[in-house]
Amino acid sequence: MSARAVMVLGTTSGAGKSWLATALCRWYARQGLKVAPFKAQNMSNNARVVPGLEGRLGEIGSAQYFQALAARAAPDVRMNPVLLKPERDTASQVVLMGEVRADLAGIPWHDRSALLWPHARDALQSLRAGHDVIVIEGAGSPAEINLRHSDYVNMRTAQAADAACLLVTDIDRGGAFAHLYGTHQLLAPDEQRLLRGFVLNRFRGDARLLEPGPSQLQQLTGVPTLAVLPMWRGHGLPEEDGVFDDTPSGDADGLRISVLAPPRISNLDEFQPLRHLPGVRLRWARTPAALADADWIVLPGSKHTSSDLAWLRAQGLADAVCRHAAAGRPVLGLCGGLQMLGESLSDPFGIDGDAAGLGLLPLATRFERDKRLSTVSARFEMLAGPWAPLSQARLRGYEIRHGRTQATAPLAVALRNAGGEPIGWQRGNVLGLYAHGVFECDEVLRALFGQRARTLDDVFDGLADFADAHFAPGALMQLLQP
Repeated sequence: MSARAVMVLGTTSGAGKSWLATALCRWYARQGLKVAPFKAQNMSNNARVVPGLEGRLGEIGSAQYFQALAARAAPDVRMNPVLLKPERDTASQVVLMGEVRADLAGIPWHDRSALLWPHARDALQSLRAGHDVIVIEGAGSPAEINLRHSDYVNMRTAQAADAACLLVTDIDRGGAFAHLYGTHQLLAPDEQRLLRGFVLNRFRGDARLLEPGPSQLQQLTGVPTLAVLPMWRGHGLPEEDGVFDDTPSGDADGLRISVLAPPRISNLDEFQPLRHLPGVRLRWARTPAALADADWIVLPGSKHTSSDLAWLRAQGLADAVCRHAAAGRPVLGLCGGLQMLGESLSDPFGIDGDAAGLGLLPLATRFERDKRLSTVSARFEMLAGPWAPLSQARLRGYEIRHGRTQATAPLAVALRNAGGEPIGWQRGNVLGLYAHGVFECDEVLRALFGQRARTLDDVFDGLADFADAHFAPGALMQLLQP
């Protein structure tokens, strides 16, 4: 028999869909059920390397990767069959079943959806055939009536899976009841019947004061409010999109780590372990002032390195990074950030763009047509200076990149992949690495900070406990009933 499906829809982007879907993945897994996550199409520059088609590696959105881990399932490309990775405001790279499809990128949005939906539908049915429960995440709002004929991520997916749907809204923004009612009213009658409950997320105050709102809403729609979830900022799950927040997090007197936040930042979820690590103060930097008192500066990954590098120069951040490095203070570049630290970027295939680097490492990067996806399991070489604590520490991470980088002058290799190829270099206080996941490794955290972060299992169990405490008794199991 096909799996039962529970779907988390949202009245808006950022309402809490990813967070709630992750919590439900762990909650149902703890009931002894075989669970898998699914999102037909994700738009995000946060991605992870997972098993793909015919033994090859592929990539999916980080949210579905974490949801799979929460479900105690092995992540694979069926869980996010379509991933759109924004490169500019009007263009995205299309990743279909884990692999880049350049032929699809130029097809108009509405026409492309018709081509992508069959792949998403087949991936969904394949997952349903091998699991008890599929936890599905929607995208944006299901009531975008201008997109109804081409939106396959929300109600078309819900109908294909006959999903029991939850509609979540962010009550902290205001207008929650209007958002819920309006979304319900804009759905077609056969779509409305799939809505099994409303969820009020990020509530601050006494939930008893919400009445008679939920009761009146149920009278108007026939849909009960199944949960009021209090505001909870410290749950530990990485945010799916955007920068976590504009205010520093962590110890006020801790090591000050400033991470640059350009427009096309990617894989920022890998910094989540630093947010609440004792002795660390994490800050996202968009102005030189945010770097003025930094102990470390980190240049993160980028989906479009050359344009993000131009943005850093325009904001005065590039000069600030160079002054920081010249003062002998640590600088770390990860993937696109490594490329920025070099001398030059060349782009013969029109992948990213030509640019001059910051010149802090004697490296030249050439963007190749094919993307490299790989897992990394390696030990650091013997390093010097501020990065010496990393010497011989084991790193488990992943690579997602088009760039191929070589040293243009003698330079210490910091890290090699399984084939012996250099994927990291150091010169004094400046370190560049192609591997993502540095701060997700306990061994690295112990080497650099003398401690480890919360485990993901602890985070997932905390999310499930939270959902269990705030949903109406029995409601989550009732969603599995026809």
